[in-house]
Amino acid sequence: MAGEEGAAVSADDLAYDALLEWIADEVAPYVGEGRVADYIPALARVSPDRFGMALATVDGRVYGVGDYRERFSLQSISKVYSLALVMARDAGSLRGRVGVEPSGNAFNSLIQLEYERGIPRNPFINAGALVVTDLLHSLTGDASGAVLDFLRAEADDPTVTIDGAVAASEAEHGDLNLALAHFMAAYGNIENPVDVAADHYFRHCSIAMSCAEAALATLFLARHGVRADGSRLLPVLGAKRVNALMMTCGAYDAAGEFAFRVGLPAKSGVGGGIVAVVPGRAALCVWSPALDRHGNSVAGVEALDRFTTATGWSVF
Repeated sequence: MAGEEGAAVSADDLAYDALLEWIADEVAPYVGEGRVADYIPALARVSPDRFGMALATVDGRVYGVGDYRERFSLQSISKVYSLALVMARDAGSLRGRVGVEPSGNAFNSLIQLEYERGIPRNPFINAGALVVTDLLHSLTGDASGAVLDFLRAEADDPTVTIDGAVAASEAEHGDLNLALAHFMAAYGNIENPVDVAADHYFRHCSIAMSCAEAALATLFLARHGVRADGSRLLPVLGAKRVNALMMTCGAYDAAGEFAFRVGLPAKSGVGGGIVAVVPGRAALCVWSPALDRHGNSVAGVEALDRFTTATGWSVF
């Protein structure tokens, strides 16, 4: 668990280990509170009584507690990486296609999209992520493959893969997402065939990673845009903008409450995961499948609240 690079155990290792164990004990009463995402049958079968948390420091050391090595479906967390890949290739392509404001509505709202004539409010609601996926597919020819390759490289694990059962379940029950995509296509805001853009969206949402792997994959935002191999994915300004969007839009329509309690840029997913960024220091991932009414992990939010309260690591 401590500093998984083979180095001698340091005082920092012991402190991080003790902190994560304390957090796990503190949030144990919340594990299982809420409901799993039952509108996707493959996710409905996941036990709600799981909890894992990982911390990855900017030098690549990983600490974890609980089920932090068990893989889960990233779901909306993957939207962070698809967005970053589009920004890395052609940030200007997003202009006029997707906004940067919090939605205040459910992540799959069609009503808001109608009011705004096919321009999604931000990249992290489903409509916005479909546009980002469409753009990434135009730029790469394989949107879901680009996200998967990026995550494998950052986690240094070629076995990271798309969960085929989850992807099939998403597609089978994806009528509302298809409706969003068709509506935007009617306004000229989807370039590729709707079924192609939607399929790649379902596939990258169905990538399975562990807390340890997801924390490592998110470190490029803590490093201000620098990848694990030392190359730069995003300029400092680009990383700042992704972090800002995570802060204001990353927890569905509870982003304000999350910022109030946790104070870190973060992105949640209905698979029960949440990734969070401490710029210049670390990235975190917590997973517990039972969700609140907004779609955020109940125990996950509690854990991150305790982490920032105990450490003082916050952007505020």
